[in-house]
Amino acid sequence: MPDVPVTHTPFESILESDPPAEDIEEYVEQIRQTAEKLKLDGCGRGDAKLLASAFKELRHCFRVFAQYHDRRKVTVFGSARTKPDHPAYRAAVEFGRQMAEVGYMVITGAAAGIMEAGHVGAGRDNSFGLNILLPFESGANPVIQDDPKLMNMRYFFTRKLAFVKESDAVALFPGGFGTHDEAFETLTLIQTGKSHIFPLVLVDEPGGDYWASWQKFVDDALVKRGYISPEDRAFYRITDSVDDAVKEVIDFYRVYHSMRYVRGELVLRLHSRLSETVMAKLRREFADILKDGDFEQCDALPAEANEPELAKFPRLKFRFNRHGMGRLRQLIDFVNREG
Repeated sequence: MPDVPVTHTPFESILESDPPAEDIEEYVEQIRQTAEKLKLDGCGRGDAKLLASAFKELRHCFRVFAQYHDRRKVTVFGSARTKPDHPAYRAAVEFGRQMAEVGYMVITGAAAGIMEAGHVGAGRDNSFGLNILLPFESGANPVIQDDPKLMNMRYFFTRKLAFVKESDAVALFPGGFGTHDEAFETLTLIQTGKSHIFPLVLVDEPGGDYWASWQKFVDDALVKRGYISPEDRAFYRITDSVDDAVKEVIDFYRVYHSMRYVRGELVLRLHSRLSETVMAKLRREFADILKDGDFEQCDALPAEANEPELAKFPRLKFRFNRHGMGRLRQLIDFVNREG
């Protein structure tokens, strides 16, 4: 795994065309003004309590994760009902172990089953827990219980935001409604450009057909009926091999590092410059995703000065049409394969 700076570009930096504020004071002031307007709006007690609780939860999460900003992280989802003797549980343990071995930390929902398995594999020091407070759950699993990296969340929406914002990859093992909710939420955020693109790998037990059945539904009910584009299947990979799942995550960052928009141009930070041969092939194969102009390699742009830790990376910049996110994922795969 390359010894390079890791950063999680805020969603707003991914989406914005204008340069961000120089420091956080402007945004803190916006928060103050918004809070004052709640009283002027005649906001009810319940709504004000919801906003206050959500803000406190997010602030706490940001503070905890900020201490580990230099470590890449993978989120593991799956059923809380999976028993330790189940092949999927054992696969999740091995996945967590291998990811920690290459320097990743593992984020889960902190409960039993697959979530516990991810923590067992990664170990307490390499684990985060985002526990949702439910009346029928017994609390966090013993690996992460009482750890300072365990965060207890009242709301699913704040928990989901933290999962996606802090993750460099997501691995989904077999599960129920919650697992599918997280799968489709992540896919929706990536497909609509509301999140950075990152690897999403669907991991079955060895020889299992859980995700193959899911894929059949996606092909028959979504792709064939035109509800998603065929290219949208590039957002995820399906495998029943833990080794292949780990490789999918690691290979995604082989050449590609991160992305953000700068004044209407999409900027991809890379670990190394692309050769002219690769650039020529890229121009031929991905001209369809350009709004106008061409693909160019460059150094860090002046508007990226607020991220000095990334200044050394070469850039690939272009005016992306913002429609073909599946094609953009294919471009990243191309860069990692050919670069």
